Amino acid sequence: PAQLAESGGGSVETGGSLRLSCAGSGNIYSMYCMGWFRQLPGHGREEVAAIAPSGVFTYVADSLKGRFTISRDKYTVYLQMDNLQLGDAAMYYCAAGPFSLQCSDINDFKAWGQGTQVNVSS
Repeated sequence: PAQLAESGGGSVETGGSLRLSCAGSGNIYSMYCMGWFRQLPGHGREEVAAIAPSGVFTYVADSLKGRFTISRDKYTVYLQMDNLQLGDAAMYYCAAGPFSLQCSDINDFKAWGQGTQVNVSS
């Protein structure tokens, strides 16, 4: 299995930026898909973005395109979040999974990080 360690969360004002990082280790075949999900209290996890090796495929939720960018360097994945809004405040989780055609389903992801909190204030 993969082990994932997130960093980079914190507090920003609306319009600000944050960059999340997630370093993966362990079974490299379990880290074909790497991505980010977020979760608000009382809600399910929402897929934010995902990426395959070498960026051959990327996915960003439609509502976040233009503000969120995912990138990857081998088994470290980054989420650049710009123009943050109040609705972006959540716990953000890094996730990884084995080969998948699109890396766009939560069931594609088998390993999860502990999460990093993002707070946005007006």
